[in-house]
Formats: sequence, structure tokens, C-alpha cells
Amino acid sequence: MSYAHGSRRALITGGAGFLGSHLCERLLTMDFEVVCLDNFLTGSAANIAYLLHDPRFQAIECDINEVAEIPGEIGLVLHFASPASPADYLRFPIQTLQAGSSGTLRALEVARANSTFAVFGAA
Repeated sequence: MSYAHGSRRALITGGAGFLGSHLCERLLTMDFEVVCLDNFLTGSAANIAYLLHDPRFQAIECDINEVAEIPGEIGLVLHFASPASPADYLRFPIQTLQAGSSGTLRALEVARANSTFAVFGAA
């Protein structure tokens, strides 16, 4: 896998969710710096609490639809921001659609601004 500018810094949207938090952990073990972006609608701070001691990990509470930019070079964008269960889809239908549409657009814009390799998952 190639990364923009050789950067080993990753942005994971939905990083406090089940999948996102495990991706954060895995990338840290691969010696990445990790920026976790989550609005905590369905993700949990408890899922990433054990990562906060790592200086290579940064958690930002923000909705992907509202993020202006992520400062610094980013080599990898993983987009997993979305309520991700049938129960959540029913509870948060608008947020689910926004994460899958405008959230995906915003994640792509961040990737493009950084000439970044992007992976789009659950959203």
C-alpha cells in the first residue's frame, strides 16, 4: 500500500466505533500516527480511551460533515463514520444518510487535499 508523500499519518473517521477503534489500534502497532475523528453519536470514548496515552494518537470530537480541514500531512484516510447497525439506522436515519453522502464527500476532499490514499468502508 502506498501513502501520500510517504506520510505514516492516518485519519480514521468513525474512529471511536467498533471497527474504527480496532483500526486505530492496528495502525498504531504499524507505527502510524493516527487521527481519530468521531462525533460519538454511536461510537464510544471508552473504545479509544486506552489509546489516549499514546503520543501518536489524537482524538478529535467532530462530525465528518462539519470538518473544515485536518491540519498536517495525512497519508491515509479510512472512512468509517456512520451509525452502523440496523437499530442505529432506524434511530438516526438522517445522520446515516449524511455520513454516507456528504460525509463521504468531505472525506474524499480531505484525501484529495493531501493527495492521499483513501479507503471507504462501512459508510
